[in-house]
Amino acid sequence: MSFSNLGLSDPILRAIAEQGYSEPTPVQKQAIPVILSQKDVLAGAQTGTGKTAGFTLPLLQQLSDNPSKSKRHVRALVLTPTRELAAQVGESVATYGKYLPFKSTVIYGGVGINPQIATLKKGVDILVATPGRLLDLVNQKKLDLSFVETLVLDEADRMLDMGFINDIKKILALLPKKRQNLLFSATFSDEIKKLADSLLNTPALIEVARRNRTSQSVAQLVYPVDKGRKRELLIHVIKKGKWKQVLVFTRTKHGANRLSEQLGKKGITSAAIHGNKSQGARTKALADFKSGAVRVLVATDIAARGIDIDQLPHVVNFELPNVPEDYVHRIGRTGRAGNEGEAVSLVCVEEHELLNGIEKLIKRKIDKTIVEGFEPDPMIVPEPKKKDQRNNSRRRSRNSKRDSSKKQSQSAKRA
Repeated sequence: MSFSNLGLSDPILRAIAEQGYSEPTPVQKQAIPVILSQKDVLAGAQTGTGKTAGFTLPLLQQLSDNPSKSKRHVRALVLTPTRELAAQVGESVATYGKYLPFKSTVIYGGVGINPQIATLKKGVDILVATPGRLLDLVNQKKLDLSFVETLVLDEADRMLDMGFINDIKKILALLPKKRQNLLFSATFSDEIKKLADSLLNTPALIEVARRNRTSQSVAQLVYPVDKGRKRELLIHVIKKGKWKQVLVFTRTKHGANRLSEQLGKKGITSAAIHGNKSQGARTKALADFKSGAVRVLVATDIAARGIDIDQLPHVVNFELPNVPEDYVHRIGRTGRAGNEGEAVSLVCVEEHELLNGIEKLIKRKIDKTIVEGFEPDPMIVPEPKKKDQRNNSRRRSRNSKRDSSKKQSQSAKRA
């Protein structure tokens, strides 16, 4: 099947062809006709499946089929959890809509609001936004959402993780009741199902990747190692494998900064990206990483959301995430759009419980290989947890999204 069989117009097909694409991905094959039929959609699609084009292409087609007869208003609204993802979606809209007369823009925090106000004043058909800045503009009466025909919640699971649920509810209250709703999520938690039930009207279900499963194109591997030797092992595998482009995940912003500095001292060009970095610094770090000027990008989970690199070959979990679902998001950065990828996790004895939780979620055991010279010390055992600590740990695991939302939303709402 080619894109020409999906009901897309010649100007859109021309833009697609210029990007070198000839055949739609599975999510695009399923989503585009359904969206064009005006149905609500609940889509379970991991990153790298082509989901962004899966909704931007039919959005552009729908606007073409029903041109506005009045002044230009926001007719399609795409909400994303992070600045980076908003920029990526905005780029997709601009790329595929280059031969169409529509205006689009991206708004997010961390940058000046006045240029965004000026752009909106001129009129916009498609708006891509993060929730915090969107509500700022609405509250300043600089943005009218009463003409929105289609709403897209992209990476809705991460939106909830970051504490945006109240903002989303406020935004929904500003929209016309009669509209098309498209919800895209990499994982289907109970919270996502609840949101979908309240938002979507008899939606078509599109599920390219099985729920909470990792992509088959990503080779997963665990390197058992002592905690104090992780940095040394990371440097060893990067140099021995001659890896040129590696995305490394840490749990904390401080850890990302420290690891990036340590890699630099060992001759491995590196940059850190996290919520405390300015938008300019984050944009530069990502651009340097994509261009090859920086070999390693060290990131926290929130900052890495929206990183879109078609052929990123390696992802490393320097530290396992506290929330198993975040593992799925992390390794989804590689093995995108049909390309092969490798996800390596450096796991110390203190992280065995976290690893068990991940394997339970993805319903498979991850192969483990001990690297010669980095054999774990069998005398090191995890410190026993007190009863209160165990109970707190279980409670945090069960309510991880809710427990982390307050801390994360402070930095996220600056997005």
